[in-house]
Amino acid sequence: MKKFILSIALLFVSMAVMAQVPSVNVENGKGEVINTSSLVDGKTPMIISFWATTCKPCIRELDAINDAYPDWIEEADFRVVAVSTDDSRFSSQARALVEGHGWSDFTVLYDKNQALMRAMNVTLTPQVFVVDKNGKIVYSHTGYSPGNEEELIEAIMKLK
Repeated sequence: MKKFILSIALLFVSMAVMAQVPSVNVENGKGEVINTSSLVDGKTPMIISFWATTCKPCIRELDAINDAYPDWIEEADFRVVAVSTDDSRFSSQARALVEGHGWSDFTVLYDKNQALMRAMNVTLTPQVFVVDKNGKIVYSHTGYSPGNEEELIEAIMKLK
């Protein structure tokens, strides 16, 4: 029975990793509605991090990625997409937080209706994905402990 349950769990994990970035409308940092399929450019992989203003581990993880980004970008060409899951009541707080933390190298999206969150089966934040240049999800983790960000650059390096 344990082997069966483990097999089912591994199947779901492998299905999630083989998934693609969905086509969903969200708001970008300029307040424009964009489709998430436009993020896939066929050239550069990306880290997609789902976060919320009330999620301390989310903010710590994005700060850690932001701190490491200048070194990482010298090793590999990639982008970071930070997706706020805050609803419209908290979007001004989310924008202020982005500004205050200096996440200027990130593409910031505001998923006010949680449409992207639902489409990517995100139930908890932080949830982070590494996506190849064609939009295929190749790595994912939920939660954050200091040092987890190193797994992200390792996954990006494997795509070189």
